[in-house]
Amino acid sequence: MISEELQSARKFEEDYLPFASRLPLFHVTAGIGWINDPNGFSVYKGEYHLFYQYYPYDTKWGPMHWGHVKTSDFIKWERLPAAMAPDHEYDRDGCFSGSAVELPDGRHLLIYTGVRIRRNADGVNETFQTQCIAVGDGRDYEKVPFNPVITEDMIPEGNSVHDFRDPKIWREGDEYYCVAGNRGADRSGEILLYKSRDAFEWEYVSTLAASHDQYGKMWECPDFFSLDGKDILLVSPQEMNAIGLEFHPGNGNVCLIGKVDRTKMCLEAVSAQAIDYGLDFYAPQTLKTGNGRRVMIAWMQNWETASCKIDELRFFGQMTVPRELSVRGGRLCQNPVRELENYRGSRVAYNDILISDETSLHGISGRLVDMTVRVRPAGEGGTYKWFRLRVAKDGERSVSVIYRPEKGTIKVDRTHSGFPHDIVNVREFPVSTHGNELKMRIIMDLYSLEIFVNDGEQAASFVLYTPAEAAAMSMTSDGNVLIDVEKYDLSFD
Repeated sequence: MISEELQSARKFEEDYLPFASRLPLFHVTAGIGWINDPNGFSVYKGEYHLFYQYYPYDTKWGPMHWGHVKTSDFIKWERLPAAMAPDHEYDRDGCFSGSAVELPDGRHLLIYTGVRIRRNADGVNETFQTQCIAVGDGRDYEKVPFNPVITEDMIPEGNSVHDFRDPKIWREGDEYYCVAGNRGADRSGEILLYKSRDAFEWEYVSTLAASHDQYGKMWECPDFFSLDGKDILLVSPQEMNAIGLEFHPGNGNVCLIGKVDRTKMCLEAVSAQAIDYGLDFYAPQTLKTGNGRRVMIAWMQNWETASCKIDELRFFGQMTVPRELSVRGGRLCQNPVRELENYRGSRVAYNDILISDETSLHGISGRLVDMTVRVRPAGEGGTYKWFRLRVAKDGERSVSVIYRPEKGTIKVDRTHSGFPHDIVNVREFPVSTHGNELKMRIIMDLYSLEIFVNDGEQAASFVLYTPAEAAAMSMTSDGNVLIDVEKYDLSFD
């Protein structure tokens, strides 16, 4: 049974999506309306499905629905009708984030956070969050009659019933597990672990991990998996304090790497790192492909700039390019999915180009590109203070990527992108130099810039606000630098 609320959302899509224009070519958007967190990123009947937090009626956050797309290669996406709307008592104020799994009987199960707001005796609105389920066939989904399936009485005593959300489900042998974000008794983030024999009836297992006020407060959008012999937990903390250049303040992202104590069912973390160092990355979610790859996607935006919109666009928010994950040297590394290479078109390459003054190279431009730049000193024992790559350039407008070898940092600055709002525009992050050489892979898709450093040791994601026609690039340095450049135009005809 499709509710009136979901019918309205689907009718709105049917009426207005045909007018969607100037969309990114391979980054997921709703086409119209607002999106934020990726949800339900999963394999179902051999295809990859992605849902997302969605408000179709405006380019600002509203009562959360679930939008829906699918793909066979992570690059070309087919848009499907909205999957869920807030239409029951337990989710009347929003269908918040969640995940999905394919059941043995062939159905697709969605588990999500249902939100309801109640006014307390003091006249203050309080939010209550529980975990709910819908099942379907890859297009239409029906919420089960016994929702919610994980309730307030299934969290540890003293923990918050108001901050309890974003379940991530997976199957392990004959059992299902899910993790959910919560605020603990110390008022900082915790990740709670649950298990089930059938994915419908759940029981609490343990607190898998806790912030203890070290990495932010409420931990949102957890994802837990094993990769390359390590157990990995991804979380998106709120109210982070900055820690050097590794973690920025505000709404952040953290990767904990370690091993689960199977007796206590808790993660013994041995390292923590940022997942992405850019201005625009939140709420990552992963899936495991049939050939064993772990692929991650995230919301390429941040809450601090969520009110800043490009006027002529009827959509707001986009996802990152899907990324293949690995663990190398104790770090979580990430690179664009290999399928992106199938869309490479014309190639332009230069080797051993000496850079000092501002230089533009013929054929090195564009806003729909896959480009790799290698930077090293010119001559044995040579030094330089910095190297700068400018992209999305048009007259005085551009976005700068500046590498400083002595500091071991990259700074990305979009201050002069031409966007007339005082938003966060600069982010600096640490990188390593291998054999005195730095390698950057640059992925651009009209309104986005994603940087992958040294084969994915660091990644950084940014929304671009320069006009899509601003496509020039240039390079300069303080000191003599040799570079190699290999650029492919991306084609989706």
